Amino acid sequence: MKRIGVLTSGGDSPGMNACVRAVVRTALYHGVEVYGIMRGYSGLIKGEIVRLDTTAVANMVQRGGTLLKSARSQKFTTREGRQEAYNQLVHHGIEGLVVIGGNGTFTGAQLFEQEFGIPTVGAPGTIDNDLYGTDYTIGYDTAVNTALEAIDKIRDTADSHDRAFFVEVMGRDSGYIAIPCAIGGGAEIVLVPEQEQSLESVIDMLQAGRKRQKSSFLVVVAEGDEEGNATTVAAKVKEAIPELDVRVTVIGHIQRGGAPSAADRLLASQIGIAAVEGLINGMHSVMAGIIDRKLVYTPFEDCIKRKKPLNQSFMRMIEILST
Repeated sequence: MKRIGVLTSGGDSPGMNACVRAVVRTALYHGVEVYGIMRGYSGLIKGEIVRLDTTAVANMVQRGGTLLKSARSQKFTTREGRQEAYNQLVHHGIEGLVVIGGNGTFTGAQLFEQEFGIPTVGAPGTIDNDLYGTDYTIGYDTAVNTALEAIDKIRDTADSHDRAFFVEVMGRDSGYIAIPCAIGGGAEIVLVPEQEQSLESVIDMLQAGRKRQKSSFLVVVAEGDEEGNATTVAAKVKEAIPELDVRVTVIGHIQRGGAPSAADRLLASQIGIAAVEGLINGMHSVMAGIIDRKLVYTPFEDCIKRKKPLNQSFMRMIEILST
């Protein structure tokens, strides 16, 4: 393999730049040319492809966002769009791909490889940490720390005014951000998509706390919880407990930005190296990840279809520590 391409796709996450940097410098270390594909699959279809050298990724390891930009591509979901993308790879002489993203990114990569035979290795870049095949995804640690910093400040004002704050964090299908934020932020309750918890139980816990003379409460809600987002849950609780002074804070996209933490820089660098060396060694249609501190390659099929389970010991910790 003499020439590879790298792209970032889906939602951006802190550490993507560190991963791109590792991909570029590893490829060059092995004598392989590397091309950056701008704006994900959309840029691949349009031929937005530039050659990258070591200077192009200098001073990038500490920067948030993605220097390659990111975009969603409806056209890539069609056979015609994927044919145009393949034609661009052939035109530029690109023989393999490293794709940095999440479930949707890998779904597109798997189909693309099945149709056109371009070897592809994935790097897990998503703040949600919901990909099977790795303990942690690139950007997750930074997102948790960003959200927790905000929650600490919210706790101060909740205590000052005897209020119940319902704080919404990202996690459309996953509670991996919500749970460590609840534990680290001293929340009384956490609501996550993976585990059903009725609104009645939330109300009961808040009422029990009030009987113990608790004057302030913190409820962390993952945006995809089955009871609804933080605004919906808070409104229902207020209706059931009118005397409770309720406030809602949605932390939002601030969780995606900012300089990556040390852990995310290290993880991104490890995985970027592993992705390139996997391609060079003949691997394809797999994601590089770290499990129990060891490098593993997991088939895209498993990453896409298998569910990453919650750590139930964390849920028990919240139950114990909230009493």
